Amino acid sequence: MIRRKFLATGLTTTGAFACHGISSLWGADQKSIGVNEYNFNLPKFKNGARLLFQGDSITDMKWGRNQKDRNHYLGHSYVFLLASRLGVDMAEANLEFFNRGVSGNKVSDLRKRWQKDAIEMNPDWLTVLIGVNDVSQGRGQPVDLKKWEQDYRHILNESRKANPKLQIVLMDPFVLRMTRISSDEVWKYWRGEIEKLGEIVAQLAKDFNAVHIETQKIFDQAAREVSPQNWIWDGVHPLPQGHELIARNWLQAVGNATNKKA
Repeated sequence: MIRRKFLATGLTTTGAFACHGISSLWGADQKSIGVNEYNFNLPKFKNGARLLFQGDSITDMKWGRNQKDRNHYLGHSYVFLLASRLGVDMAEANLEFFNRGVSGNKVSDLRKRWQKDAIEMNPDWLTVLIGVNDVSQGRGQPVDLKKWEQDYRHILNESRKANPKLQIVLMDPFVLRMTRISSDEVWKYWRGEIEKLGEIVAQLAKDFNAVHIETQKIFDQAAREVSPQNWIWDGVHPLPQGHELIARNWLQAVGNATNKKA
């Protein structure tokens, strides 16, 4: 069935984690991860590693601000899926997962709250997915790319200063053509700006030796194989299967990076 091709090696890893020969999605020479297959290498984490996920509403997904309420503290995004999967497959590792995505946030908002919501969290692994609100809230005006990169670079620099051994995962912002971004003019603006931000993320991933996940390419391919509506309901926010798509590719990328032979 065609659907068994969706969860493939849709990633690029760069810097110290470079995985040569894995740079695009669903290449002919790459092995797919099918719907019923979990044949990725489990990531290697130190015992008790703290994994922090930062971003906007795609990450947020109503995570419980009352962290004592362990029924709801992770929300229901890809973060929840990763925590549940690894909590079973790597139970002995005693991993800790933290969701600090905030709906509506731009990269400048991350910078404003970074000390409390990132530095003081003292993570061993930091994952960031940000950018779509910088486009959606721009009212049709181009994103200030220089400022966007400065803010993004600042938060990564501050995190590495606080923890020089911090491992970083950067995911590209993404959109699919539907609903409010269907018209030619609107789509041209949205997709054009998102691609510019993705180029910055790719450069930051190289500069910080981060794992880079090409999320836009992942959703583009998935949309071609079935339809955009199967993965995202409004052009921006993933459906449950869209979050699973992110989670599986995160596992594939981080598993490859941490198992890579020197």
